[in-house]
Amino acid sequence: MHQQATMNRWQGRIDAAEGEGGKRWHQIVRPLETATDAGGVALIGFACDAGVARNHGRTGAQQGPQALRAMLGNMPVRRCTAIADAGDVICNGDALESAQQELSEKIAALLARGKLPIAMGGGHEMAFGSFGGLARHLAAREAMPRIGIINLDAHFDLRLADRSTSGTPFRQIAEDCQARGWPFHYCVLGISEFGNTQALFDRARSLSVRWMTDEEMHVANLDAIRATLSDFLAEVDHVYFTICLDVLPAGVAPGVSAPAARGVSLEIVEPVIDLVCASGKLRLADLAELNPGLDIDQRSARVAARLLARIAERSGA
Repeated sequence: MHQQATMNRWQGRIDAAEGEGGKRWHQIVRPLETATDAGGVALIGFACDAGVARNHGRTGAQQGPQALRAMLGNMPVRRCTAIADAGDVICNGDALESAQQELSEKIAALLARGKLPIAMGGGHEMAFGSFGGLARHLAAREAMPRIGIINLDAHFDLRLADRSTSGTPFRQIAEDCQARGWPFHYCVLGISEFGNTQALFDRARSLSVRWMTDEEMHVANLDAIRATLSDFLAEVDHVYFTICLDVLPAGVAPGVSAPAARGVSLEIVEPVIDLVCASGKLRLADLAELNPGLDIDQRSARVAARLLARIAERSGA
């Protein structure tokens, strides 16, 4: 999407009487083409429904990036002061594979500029493109990078299928790592026992995936959650952090393809974000499955904006 058209979406309140301390995101976001900062956050939209449609889910996530920008506009400027908008990757019809390839190329370019890319979905099929961008970037610099994928999600997304869908990305990533001769490090937090078939649990075990169920992700178990995550982080050098909004309870995030019957509360999700960001290993993040057409009172968009802003604030980018 043309940068100016994207920038026109950034609107919000102006508190002129408050001076610099009263600024909000819409006042500091710049088009990527005019951003001169060596670092900082770079937002990129993945406007795509094709993977969810192929997976027989509820479509509408193509409008996610637009809704997320609208909610982010009024975020207060605090520690994160350099934000660039790299526009949207738009999937036309069923052209998912070309959209994933485009996302991969753009994320690799952002990483080469020293940015922290945060992608906004769009279905979770974006994960294959997101990881591809990080892999492309690191392959030119390291023989065997140790990339850790941390996924807050109710689903493994390791499904077998003839074509890429929102349910296949991490199986595709595992196959890509195998083809490259790289280790596959995958940790999923929030797995629903009632949202994944036995075949998916078996595949996760065969791939040495680490996971914690939604029933284990509660406040009284926070020390164990932190220990699991810390152990995983110690084994990798680079982190791709992805959040599927269907990990949250349906009352908190109703605007997703598959609302959670139980879910994981923000009291757990936010400490996980803080720990990942504090590791110093975060290279790339994304948020998937925001579906504005199914939202109620913009609840899902509001929580998605809060989580994205938290990543931007805590990452030190």
